[in-house]
Amino acid sequence: MVKAPKNIAVIGATGSIGTQTLEIINSRPDLYKATVIAAGRRVDDLIELARRHRPAVAVIADVTKYNRLREALEPLGISVAAGDDALCEAVCRDDVDMVVTATVGYSGLAPTIAAIKAGKDIALANKETLVVAGEYITGLLAESKSRVYPVDSEHSAIYQCLQGEDKADVRKLIITASGGPFRTWTADRIARAKASDALRHPNWSMGAKITIDSATMMNKAFEIIEARWLFGFEADRIEAVVHPQSIVHSMIEFNDGAIKAQLGLPDMKLPIAYALGESRRLAGAEKALGIADYANLTFERPDADRFPCLTLANVALDRRGNSACVINAANEIAVAAFLDGRIGFIDIYRIIDRTLDTIPYIAKPDYEDYVSSNNEARAFATSLI
Repeated sequence: MVKAPKNIAVIGATGSIGTQTLEIINSRPDLYKATVIAAGRRVDDLIELARRHRPAVAVIADVTKYNRLREALEPLGISVAAGDDALCEAVCRDDVDMVVTATVGYSGLAPTIAAIKAGKDIALANKETLVVAGEYITGLLAESKSRVYPVDSEHSAIYQCLQGEDKADVRKLIITASGGPFRTWTADRIARAKASDALRHPNWSMGAKITIDSATMMNKAFEIIEARWLFGFEADRIEAVVHPQSIVHSMIEFNDGAIKAQLGLPDMKLPIAYALGESRRLAGAEKALGIADYANLTFERPDADRFPCLTLANVALDRRGNSACVINAANEIAVAAFLDGRIGFIDIYRIIDRTLDTIPYIAKPDYEDYVSSNNEARAFATSLI
């Protein structure tokens, strides 16, 4: 009996992860079909993807783009919808088996929650979902048949390394970081950095927001927080190490001192395919790593004095509650302002730190508390700018 292709909803379809996911789906029509594709505001890109992949539904979050989407796609027999509620409804459709959450930032939280409540499997590329509401999401997953497969290269690497291992034998998780464009810069030089400097990532091609998070090392803080909730390890058993070559994507250290690592080229197609396959490997997903070409793999400790955003991981995990939600909201506002040239690079941390000190702490937030904390933190960070 021939098994039907798995129906995939790709949220954030026009971004880097989203487009690579669709490329993998297109390359294996025997295994996958893009049933739903969604984007935030890039309606023309969404239209082009819909014409190429012919999903059942295309959703644009920006309601002002609805008419443009409808006029382009309804003649092709593709249903269209707009708005945040429509996005949440789309991921819950009966013909969706897995949801790839490839959006950037807080916007990924609501559709991921909707998908979990509907019992859909999640290929999680939106780290902010577990950063903002890790404890809440973990509780939802405990009551749902949903399974989460990490897409971030670092978390996919840890997930792969943990396969077949007893977590009781693991001493710690080691998340690698490239160090970003400012790894060798002095503090004074970093203080004068412009957005154009920060966007020159040495290894990865990513969207602007993620690239700035790499430059501040906020992405590593977020990845530590995400790993805590994804794998169930406490913060003192998770650490970051700088690995400039970006070949070792992450490692686990065992109680006997052995270290197990996952290596690969800095390309996202392998972790995407591994998540789509639910831990089954898809041949040809990524170019093979010629290990002899990478004889020199180096590691160094991150410098929290030059990159203080990294310290916010422990702050968030020590305080818990709505702390990480506030940090994420302030970071999104500060990064956008830095990209617009309205603040300096080191102001990103200052704005986050002051916002965290100001927004009221909630020890046991529910979903509405996360929404209100996010809104309050954004408003306060904006006022600082």
